[in-house]
Amino acid sequence: MKPEKACGLPGRLGRVGGQAVLEGVMMKSGDRTALAVRDEAGQIRTSVDTHVSIRKKYKFLNIPLVRGVVNFVETMLLSYNTLMQSADMLGIDDAAEDTKFEAWLRSKWGDKMMGVLMGIATVLGLVIGLGLFLYLPALVTKWLDSLLGGIGWFRNLIEGVMKIAIFVAYIALCSLMKEMRRTFEYHGAEHKSIACYESGMELTPENAAKCTRFHPRCGTSFLFVILILSILVNSLISWENLALRVVLKILLLPVIVGLGFEFIMYAGKHTNWFTRLLSAPGLWMQRITTREPDESQLEIAIAAMKLAMPDEFPEDATETASEEAPAESAPENE
Repeated sequence: MKPEKACGLPGRLGRVGGQAVLEGVMMKSGDRTALAVRDEAGQIRTSVDTHVSIRKKYKFLNIPLVRGVVNFVETMLLSYNTLMQSADMLGIDDAAEDTKFEAWLRSKWGDKMMGVLMGIATVLGLVIGLGLFLYLPALVTKWLDSLLGGIGWFRNLIEGVMKIAIFVAYIALCSLMKEMRRTFEYHGAEHKSIACYESGMELTPENAAKCTRFHPRCGTSFLFVILILSILVNSLISWENLALRVVLKILLLPVIVGLGFEFIMYAGKHTNWFTRLLSAPGLWMQRITTREPDESQLEIAIAAMKLAMPDEFPEDATETASEEAPAESAPENE
């Protein structure tokens, strides 16, 4: 049975993707990225850049599974640079007074201070993330297995459910923060404007407001697919040595990421029972990670999209070219 095509006009599905940033949206189409943010004065500030993926330079990096890992690394780097750029465009770094620790870092690193802080935060985030999502579920599951006298394969299911519960709780807590809620609204604006474009409607805030804020190619869906795949793949790893199990799970992460990427790319263009089944948890989760945006936020997302696609929106790209701010280079995001 042939897979049913996803909703949208042929040729428009998968042409553009994006990311919510501080008071704005980044859109990417092909090698071109465009960032639009709204400053405190209510003006739209924009920036355009070109990013060529290393996958285009080295063809062997574009084979299935490998390309997913490469894309993941490039996406993380692009996401980091885009967030830093949006903060610079909003003047957030200049507006806040340094703490004593920040002042010490600035005296040692100067203008590179924010990069150092983000580097430290990234390392700490990775350590905490590995502890929460890899070691803690395995440790608790091992304890339950001993307490109940052996639960066999169900250890893998319990461990996986714990990972999902921790992830959902973390996102839900983040959504309570005012700043994160604003970002989730821009996330909704990103999805709605993409849905509007893919449906073939005229790209306006009014039309985008009518569209869905849930999309199968969202990073939230990708993370849920990764969690589901990890349950299946990690079920092949022995529970005899907990430390060895954690190490092997880390070593298998590239395989899981590669498989997840292939599925997300397929699910973004096709709808059938299989894609609906695996995409459902991620789409449900988007009820938390996206919020209904207002028209001013949709205007930002649309401005970014039009700048990212100058061949389809040449007049809009020309009109806003004079407003563009300089951008730093970063790798490609799918």
